[in-house]
Amino acid sequence: MSDQPRRPRRPAKPYRRPKKDPVRILAFEALRAVDERDAYANLVLPPLLRKARENEGPEKFDARDAALATELVYGTLRRQGTYDAVIAACVDRPLREVDPPVLDVLSLGAHQLLGTRIPTHAAVSATVELARVVLGDGRAKFVNAVLRKIAQDDLDGWLERVAPPYDEDPEDHLAVVHSHPRWVVSALWDSLGGGRAGVEELLRADNERPEVTLVARPGRATPDELLAEEAAVPGRWSPYAVRLTEGGEPGAVPAVAEGRAGVQDEGSQLVALALAAAPVEGPDRRWLDACAGPGGKAALLGALAAERGAVLLASEKQPHRAGLVAKALAGNPGPYQVVAADGTRPPWRPGSFDRVLVDVPCTGLGALRRRPEARWRRRPEDLDGFAPLQRGLLRTALESVRVGGVVGYATCSPHLAETRAVVADLLKQFPDAELIDARPLLPDVPGLGDGPDIQLWPHLHGTDAMYLALLRRTA
Repeated sequence: MSDQPRRPRRPAKPYRRPKKDPVRILAFEALRAVDERDAYANLVLPPLLRKARENEGPEKFDARDAALATELVYGTLRRQGTYDAVIAACVDRPLREVDPPVLDVLSLGAHQLLGTRIPTHAAVSATVELARVVLGDGRAKFVNAVLRKIAQDDLDGWLERVAPPYDEDPEDHLAVVHSHPRWVVSALWDSLGGGRAGVEELLRADNERPEVTLVARPGRATPDELLAEEAAVPGRWSPYAVRLTEGGEPGAVPAVAEGRAGVQDEGSQLVALALAAAPVEGPDRRWLDACAGPGGKAALLGALAAERGAVLLASEKQPHRAGLVAKALAGNPGPYQVVAADGTRPPWRPGSFDRVLVDVPCTGLGALRRRPEARWRRRPEDLDGFAPLQRGLLRTALESVRVGGVVGYATCSPHLAETRAVVADLLKQFPDAELIDARPLLPDVPGLGDGPDIQLWPHLHGTDAMYLALLRRTA
C-alpha cells in the first residue's frame, strides 16, 4: 500500500432540480406543435394560453406572462431565418444535424438575446434551465455553449457577419437581414415593382406584430360600441373597423363573443366593401360568396346585402369550414343560405347572381405578419399547385354572374402568379368580361397601385397584402 495520503474527495455537488419556467415551457410547446404538426401559431397558442390562465396553481398565467409567451413564439417564428444563420455560425455541424427540439430552444434563446430587452444573463440562464427541463442536462450544456457565443454580439453585429453583402447579392442579403426565404423576397420585390426602399419597408412590416382589428357587422353592432373598449381606436380605412392598439383578448369583447362583431383584418373588410360598392347593371338581389370559409367576408357581405334587401348565398367546399361560415352569419339581419359545395362544380345555375366574390386559396404570402411560419413552409412549386384551382374558381365565378353583374377576384397574396396572371388568363377565355377600375370604390385609401385592380400592403396601409380585381360580364 502506498504511503502517500489519499487524495481528499471533493464533496459531491448537491443535485439541483431544474427550475420550471411555465412561460418558456409553453412557448417551447407551441414551437414544437408548429414544427411537428405543421400547426399554425395563431391556432395553437390561444388554447395553450387559455389553459394557463385557467390554471389555479402556481403556474397560472397573468397578462404579463401571456404577453411574454406570445412575443417569444411569434418573435422566434418571424426571425427564424436570421436566427438560423446566427446559430449556424456558432455550431460545428450543419443545422440539419441539430435535433429540432434543440434548435427550437436555441432559437428561443437567440430571440431573447437579439430581439428583446431581456438582460443577457437572464436570457441565457432562463433558456439553459428550459433546456434542462425539456432536453436534459447533456444537451443543456450544448445550449449553454452556443448561447454564450451568440451573446458576444448584438443583432446588428451578427447581421454584418452572417448576411451576404448587399452589393454582391441583394436578395440573399435581404433574406437574411429580414428573415424571409430568398424566393419570397424576389416575388415581393417583383410585385412592388419599385426600388430597395419599398421592399425593405414591406419586409420590416411583415416582421411587426399586427394590431387586432375588429369589424362591427352592420345591423348587429356599431363601431361606437366597439370604441368603448379599452385602447380601441377607429380603423384607418373601413367605416366598420376598430383597432385594439394594445392587443387584448377579442373574445372578451361582448359584441365579438355574441357574434355581432368579429376579428377581421381591415384589408379583408375593404375587399368586401369594394365589391358591394361596385356598380351593377340591372337588379341587385342575389349575392354569392363562392369560397366563404371561415366566414369573415361572408358575414360582412351578408350584412351589407341585408341593408339592400338582397340575399347572400355562402358556399364553402369543406363541411367543417361551412359550419364556421354558418356560425359567423348566425343572427344576420337579412336572409342568407350556407351550403357545402365545390366552387368549381357548383349546384347553382349559370348566371344566377348579381355579385360574386371568389376569395381563392393561395400561398398566403400577404398574411405573413399573422402567420409567420407560412414563409418557411411555402415553396415556389406551391404556386403550380394553386394555379389550376384559382383559375377554375374564377372561371366558375364568371359563369355564375349574370350579364351586367360583377365578380370580385380576391387573394391574400401579392404574388403576380396568383393575382394579375390569373385574371389575365381568364380574360382571354372570357372576351365578354372586362376589368373595371376598383380604385374609385375606395376613395379614401391611398397607394392602391396603377389599377384597375387593387393591391393593399402592410407597410402602406397597415393591412394584409390583399389583392382585388373586379370584372363585369358584358354579354
